[in-house]
Amino acid sequence: MGTQAWILIAVGVIFALLALMVIGIYNKLVALRNRYKNGFAQIDVQLKRRYDLIPNLIEVAKGYMKHERETLEAVIQARNQAVTAGQAAAENPGDPKAMKSLGRAEGQLTGTLGRLFALSENYPDLKANQNMMSVQEELASTENKVAFSRQAYNDAVMRYNTARETFPNVLLAGTFNFQQADLFEIEEERQREAPKVSFD
Repeated sequence: MGTQAWILIAVGVIFALLALMVIGIYNKLVALRNRYKNGFAQIDVQLKRRYDLIPNLIEVAKGYMKHERETLEAVIQARNQAVTAGQAAAENPGDPKAMKSLGRAEGQLTGTLGRLFALSENYPDLKANQNMMSVQEELASTENKVAFSRQAYNDAVMRYNTARETFPNVLLAGTFNFQQADLFEIEEERQREAPKVSFD
């Protein structure tokens, strides 16, 4: 074999190795993106459960809290805004605009639920109602699941973003449209706390 043949073989091997490297990076980024999207799907399931519990909560509270119509309506409005924001985020998990909107809507919902639970302390019959206690338990359980799912999602986003930004992945991420994903965070400190749901 001549020198020219060896050069062609060497160039072919280099191109093959580069192609394998590009395929490996691409597949890794796809797997990490799918992992954080799956993580958001777990959040979405819990948020939908939370949204489904709120009308039950309002229905039970409505009979006892006739003079608190404004608070009850605020909870319903905040729930509806959170549902809309949740649907937008579910369509494109990780999208910065959708995740910020969801974080704000969830923070607002948490705040209005907190006001509702604080007001309910003034209604002893409501606190003792079996349906209210049952919804309270389910809501508390769901809040815990949302928090756990959000942490898992945020961890997956961090792994994806780190892989996307490291060398040589960063050279290919933009080419293959692997956009940065955003965390799911509630921005205001007072809204980071889950609503108090204890009726003891």
